Amino acid sequence: MNIKDLDIRGSDIKDVDIKDSDIKDSDIMTATRPPGGSVFLVEDEVMIRMMVADMLEELGYSVAAEAGEIGEAIKLAQSTEFDLAILDVNVNGKVISPVADLIKARNRPFIFATGYGSSGLPPEYRDRPALQKPFQIETLARMIDATLKSTAV
Repeated sequence: MNIKDLDIRGSDIKDVDIKDSDIKDSDIMTATRPPGGSVFLVEDEVMIRMMVADMLEELGYSVAAEAGEIGEAIKLAQSTEFDLAILDVNVNGKVISPVADLIKARNRPFIFATGYGSSGLPPEYRDRPALQKPFQIETLARMIDATLKSTAV
């Protein structure tokens, strides 16, 4: 009997004995995960923020804090502990520079996310990594990995 075929509605199952040999690799979602870390995420579009947060969690990262507007992002950038930040360049029509400045001052790595290409980045940060929206989870994983490696001591 396969575990997927069990119908336990209304039953009094108290103990189930499952051996490792009963579980196929295809039954478990496994991936090579990075050691993890925490991410501060700034994105004004709620659905995009939720999607990126899900991607991060799937990659093994936790979301330390999320912000959807500049004022909130400034407060969180000063008070939240995180390993990396992902910053939307244009947050409700305001440029993300004040938040990036605070994160830079804290010596934390960050990645921009933009739909405008590298020309949409604030001029003082055009040398920083940028994700072109929309992006796939594989692209996000590579960008995070490269950013963290380049800032490792």
